[in-house]
Amino acid sequence: MIEVKLHDIGEGMTEGEILTYFVKVGDRVQSDQPLVEVQTDKMTAELPSPAEGIVKEILVNEGVNVTVGTTLLLIDSEKRSSATPSKQRSVEEQSSKKQITLAAPFTRKIARELGVDIETIEGTGPAGRVTDEDVYRFVKKEESLEKTINIESDIQPVVERGNEELPFNGRRKQIAGLMTKSLYTIPHVTHFEELDMTNVLECTKQLKEEGTNLSVVAFFIKAIQLSLEKFPIFNSVLDEERGVIILKKDYNIGIAVDTEEGLIVPVIRNVERKSMKTIHEEMKSYIKKAQTNTLTKADISEGTFTISNVGPLGGVGATPIINYPQSALIAFHKTKKKPVVMNDEIVIRSMMNMSMSFDHRIADGATAVRFTNHFVHLLEHPTRMLLELK
Repeated sequence: MIEVKLHDIGEGMTEGEILTYFVKVGDRVQSDQPLVEVQTDKMTAELPSPAEGIVKEILVNEGVNVTVGTTLLLIDSEKRSSATPSKQRSVEEQSSKKQITLAAPFTRKIARELGVDIETIEGTGPAGRVTDEDVYRFVKKEESLEKTINIESDIQPVVERGNEELPFNGRRKQIAGLMTKSLYTIPHVTHFEELDMTNVLECTKQLKEEGTNLSVVAFFIKAIQLSLEKFPIFNSVLDEERGVIILKKDYNIGIAVDTEEGLIVPVIRNVERKSMKTIHEEMKSYIKKAQTNTLTKADISEGTFTISNVGPLGGVGATPIINYPQSALIAFHKTKKKPVVMNDEIVIRSMMNMSMSFDHRIADGATAVRFTNHFVHLLEHPTRMLLELK
């Protein structure tokens, strides 16, 4: 008997919510056939069957949160006797396969939210796979067939409105656990700074006029990497058990992305080896994957420093929580034109607030100030970044 357990499908994962089983007791399954869909704080993923066999028992119900290592179902992989004719067995296997609807986890999520049984939808994708468009098309067709014209009395009964309840599970619950662990483990200190964005914005404007789109976030990421090279303490992990601070030699910058399921942090690896144009293109690709819930484990692993760009949403300041076990995080806030004094004259400049939370166990405020001073210097004089590029 084979135990199918919830294994680690994401960095730092400790538990997951069982969303949907694709099989039932008695079904014959093939090796690598999707068995169950699981939601973690980082992604939605399908767990495949480790072997061919028959589903003997499902041990955990849908909608339940379980820890890594929990057995979800049992598969009998023993060879069946010859009592069942091979022809009949072949027919049964074909029937079982037909019951399995191919669809991406995000597509299944859309169907669940719309209250649609995805098994009833005919897929138009490769190998009959149900696509997002198939789900929306099915819903639209169903709505057009329904006639919900109800003629009722003009006098409507008074209905008392009760409180609304939202489920606290899936990614939202996982994020809560990670944030709690970060706050209870790391003594946070937040340092605030102001940044003159005028020159960077002018630089991106000139590049756009020349036919090159480059977001200011690409400048942020490259300037962060260059600053971390001078202050490696913020590109580190504290190992308290061994009593050492591990200075990371790779600069893997995570970007906090706001999605319907909550924040998720794809990672741009080895920023020190990449141009700002490459950084910009990778960032756009990761944001799209995050918003469509198609990030892989590799996309969200091995980050050494995280940034959060909340400026487009607004806000002038915050005290961000560090992405454990990293040692620091910087949030960029709204850019606003303000009168400032330069060379004893009042001029209008595009100013932005930024906030840096850091682990006070391994760094002091003075070090954080020097780090942000260097970062600000690079951004306020973007051409000088060329002097530090290798």
